[in-house]
Amino acid sequence: MTTTNNRTSILQAMDSTDANENKFLSFFLGNEEYCVEILRVREIIGIIDITPLPQTPDYVKGVVNLRGKIIPVIELRLKFGLEPKPFTEETCIVVVEIAGSDDEEQFQMGVIVDNVSEVIDIPRSAIEPAPHFGSTLDTSYINGMGKAKEKVLILLDIDRVMTLSEASDMTAAASHADGEQPQDISAKAA
Repeated sequence: MTTTNNRTSILQAMDSTDANENKFLSFFLGNEEYCVEILRVREIIGIIDITPLPQTPDYVKGVVNLRGKIIPVIELRLKFGLEPKPFTEETCIVVVEIAGSDDEEQFQMGVIVDNVSEVIDIPRSAIEPAPHFGSTLDTSYINGMGKAKEKVLILLDIDRVMTLSEASDMTAAASHADGEQPQDISAKAA
């Protein structure tokens, strides 16, 4: 059960560790536990007011104003094709930093998850490549499978959860919502 106290202890663990390269933030979507590199996580917040954006896919929830900065928010459950679920007290927005098209331009994105679990240390020796399911199933967003505490965790490549065109559309929409000129990061990839 994730409460404000649990989120606070997770954030303290993120700040207090010197060697974060093998550390991952674990979170749940339904019964599945996923992880993202702790170095990509900027903060964890409860659900706040989300301003919807017109003509976006159902997993794009909109934008939030986080201390004066407008960031796009997606619901990972819907992005992965899972059934919608009402938000609860445990539902969180994990603010992650996403690499842009040229690996220098980065932006923040909020990812709604069912609940955060803990910061886990997974040595590189305990990570295996993502399984291959043939050419019909895209698993490019999976960095690998981590083994920790007698369970298998799905390690996400947060940069690949969104395609380049989706990320470009979201940053443009967030910039437009913030009153900035929309930036097209896909043009830099060409």
